[in-house]
Amino acid sequence: MQKVSEVMSRDVRHVAPAERLRRAAQMMRELDVGALPVCDGEQLVGMVTDRDIVVRGTAAGLGPDDACVADVMSEGVRWCFEDQTVEEAMRQMADSQVRRIPVVSDERQRQLVGMVALGDLAMRPDEPVADSPAAQVLQEVSAPPRSQP
Repeated sequence: MQKVSEVMSRDVRHVAPAERLRRAAQMMRELDVGALPVCDGEQLVGMVTDRDIVVRGTAAGLGPDDACVADVMSEGVRWCFEDQTVEEAMRQMADSQVRRIPVVSDERQRQLVGMVALGDLAMRPDEPVADSPAAQVLQEVSAPPRSQP
């Protein structure tokens, strides 16, 4: 079984919780991404998306030069480990309905070591794209949210 370490992106940039929203948005533009991991030092503490900046920040009247990433980021982030199987990571993504998941070193330190995105999973040479688990995950992630009991 293929491991997360074989498909993940290792050159991942992150933003600090105290960084201003404008800088986070600039980084997203420079990197052409819609989400950044938020790290306190090297420890993963959350994620911030372009949607977070707009909906939680701008729509709430927070200024891009005044508000910090910590004001709008999501803290309850799911992550996986580089020694997990790709199938386990895909299941986590489907369960959480996310298109990307941070990869951390271990449970205690949560040092960011990479990211896995659906694009990484779709490019696996061992699976035909249409029949791949990645296609199934994409379908589940894109489905309307499940109602909570």
